[in-house]
Amino acid sequence: MPAYTGTASAVAREVAWLQTANDDLPYLLTADGGPWQNIQAYWPRTPATQQTSIYVLRSSWSDDRASNARIRPTYEFTLKLVWPIRRAVAPLAEGEQQALDNAVDLLVQRIRGPMFDKTHGGAFLSVGEAPRSPGVRITFDDPEVTIDQQKALRATVSYYADDYEVQD
Repeated sequence: MPAYTGTASAVAREVAWLQTANDDLPYLLTADGGPWQNIQAYWPRTPATQQTSIYVLRSSWSDDRASNARIRPTYEFTLKLVWPIRRAVAPLAEGEQQALDNAVDLLVQRIRGPMFDKTHGGAFLSVGEAPRSPGVRITFDDPEVTIDQQKALRATVSYYADDYEVQD
């Protein structure tokens, strides 16, 4: 078991996993051949409006009791996806929605991780596998609204991760 690095590092650990480009899973960053230009921890004051972006947030955290002397921190990760509408794609809206669908599919493959190892490279006890977890959940914002108002498509991905147990 890796050394416990504390709950404050959970978002950074998940970002590192999503940026990984040295395994058999899909690479996500465009620098490595993937569809996402930016994968970062937390929502910035001024988000990049012209980049395909994943912002990793921790929307909840609970200390689940694993035994009388041990707790297992469990986090809900929320990924905010921003997919700008690019004028070069035709047909414009339909092509961009398909491109976002394709990019989300690659993201979900990386979140699920390799067969028999759901630890995200040993960063967590398990990810997307928590007993109360519904698995990976994707919600797409209404494109009729976001295309006109924000010139982008948006989606939210959420899933749980169990951290390594600590003594209480």
